[in-house]
Amino acid sequence: MSAAKAAKKTVKKTAGRKCHGAKTQKTDIWDLRLYIAGQTPNSVAAIANLRKICEERLQGRYRIEIVDLLEKPQLAKGDQIIAIPTLVRKLPAPMKKIIGNLSIAERALVGLDLQPAK
Repeated sequence: MSAAKAAKKTVKKTAGRKCHGAKTQKTDIWDLRLYIAGQTPNSVAAIANLRKICEERLQGRYRIEIVDLLEKPQLAKGDQIIAIPTLVRKLPAPMKKIIGNLSIAERALVGLDLQPAK
C-alpha cells in the first residue's frame, strides 16, 4: 500500500464548528488538503511534517486530505496548484497555500496562522 493511501486511512476525522472569519477559535476544525506527486522524498516528508504539526498544534481539530496528482491530476486545477507538495488550508478562512515539504516548522506555523510572524 502506498504511503498516500495509508495516510488517507489514518487521517483524523472530527466534527465541530467551522469558522468563516479571520480569527480562529479553539473549537474550529481545520480543513487541510495536501497535494503530492507519488512517493517522492518531499511528498513523504510533507505528509509526516503535516501530521506532526497537526498533532502538536491542533490536537484532533483537523481533517487532512492527501491528493496524489499522479493518480488524480485533474484535481490540481481546482486549487490552482503550480508546485508540489502544496498544502491548502481550506478552513478556517481565509484560504492559504504553503508550497514545500513543511520541514521548516516555524515557516509552516506562520503560514498556517498557528504562530505569529516575528
